[in-house]
Amino acid sequence: MSIRVLIIEDEKLIRWSLRQKLEGQGYEVSEAETGGEGLHALDERLYDLVMLDYKLPDMTGLDVLRALREQDSDVVVIMITAYSTVESAVDAMKLGAHDYVTKPFDMDELLRKAQKALETTKLRREVRELRRTLQHEYGIERIIGQHPCMLQLFEMIRRVASSGASTVFLRGGSGTGKDLVARVIHYNSDRAPRPFMNITCTAISETLLESELFGHEKGAFTDAKTAKKGLFELAEGGTIFLDEVGDMPTGLQAKLLRFLEDRTFRRVGGTNEIRVDVRVIAATNPDIDKAVEEGRFRSDLLFRLNVIPVELPPLRDRGDDIGLLARFFVTHFAREFRKPITNINAEAIAQLVHYPWPGNVRELRNVIERAVLLSQGDTIGPQDIVVGQADRLDAITNNSITLPTKEIDLHELEDSRVLQALTRSNNNRTHAAKLLGLSRDSLRYRMEKLGLLKSHGD
Repeated sequence: MSIRVLIIEDEKLIRWSLRQKLEGQGYEVSEAETGGEGLHALDERLYDLVMLDYKLPDMTGLDVLRALREQDSDVVVIMITAYSTVESAVDAMKLGAHDYVTKPFDMDELLRKAQKALETTKLRREVRELRRTLQHEYGIERIIGQHPCMLQLFEMIRRVASSGASTVFLRGGSGTGKDLVARVIHYNSDRAPRPFMNITCTAISETLLESELFGHEKGAFTDAKTAKKGLFELAEGGTIFLDEVGDMPTGLQAKLLRFLEDRTFRRVGGTNEIRVDVRVIAATNPDIDKAVEEGRFRSDLLFRLNVIPVELPPLRDRGDDIGLLARFFVTHFAREFRKPITNINAEAIAQLVHYPWPGNVRELRNVIERAVLLSQGDTIGPQDIVVGQADRLDAITNNSITLPTKEIDLHELEDSRVLQALTRSNNNRTHAAKLLGLSRDSLRYRMEKLGLLKSHGD
């Protein structure tokens, strides 16, 4: 698609000169003699760049620029001004103009500025499109559920997202979707344009966790070759999600409490107080009260986190939502794995409803993914559903494994299961690895040992 440039300039000769030069560069050029004509043209079409004269017959270039900003337009503007109005061009820069040139201007210089301005236009539109995509991906409607407890949760999410709450506390079992809810809150708030940073508090050691959260100064410890900003600084204006905060090392809990109280902190090894504006969303499992009783979690920190509690219900309490989610996952994985599966029957749904789902939605997702991979027909039935701690390898053949009375070679058994998984998945390594509960690299290693790489495609 060609790049569109609008010239808003009352001097015909300047418009003609600019058009000749810009069209020579392959740009599609339109002209407007007045500010009113220019705004009308901008209403009618999308432009990538506007070259805007400061002095127009009906209004100033600043008036046009203000109108553009009120429309929240992505278009980038280069102001054209006379020497006597350079001060006004500076005012235009404050209003959001990308750059300015003074009359008489050097045409080559103007082209260089136009090219830089167009790079800015492209970047702005990419950012806006990414933001629009994220807001769609993490809209409240992306959380599936019709049970009354979920409708209450949706209303709570809306209220929290639109509020100025600086601290939110998500409580729910493993697999209930705390990460998704945190992102929905962020991307449906006025903080959406700013960063969303997340960290699992149990994923790294206490020393590294403190550095990741609060940053460090050069020389703070052996490997601190340079100063580093932590997630709290990087999330300025946005949201930081602290998952599994209930398992945060006790040494860090006091520092987090202090931050929540006054929104300031010090980097590791630093002395300066740093203030940031971030929303903190913390998440933990329902056993947090037990952790307080046992002295593993500070009660004052729990009180400070628990200002706005959001409870995520376990899947076993969501009734018909289990079937709703199952059908959604069947459609999702059938499309992903290109399987001709269109439905899950009533018997399979009944089997799912009567299972207690200790792993919640995450466990249901895994069960349906496995069922879609294993199914031979166009409908998921109870024979495809494997729940609980059943061995994944049993699921490949849908048979139980009976050990023979004589000695058994476990390597041969493993090799047999690899071959069965490859056969069942039509030699699709990604799908075979999923069946076996392996990574693709681990499967490749086993295939290499068996000499299967050439026969099954290296």
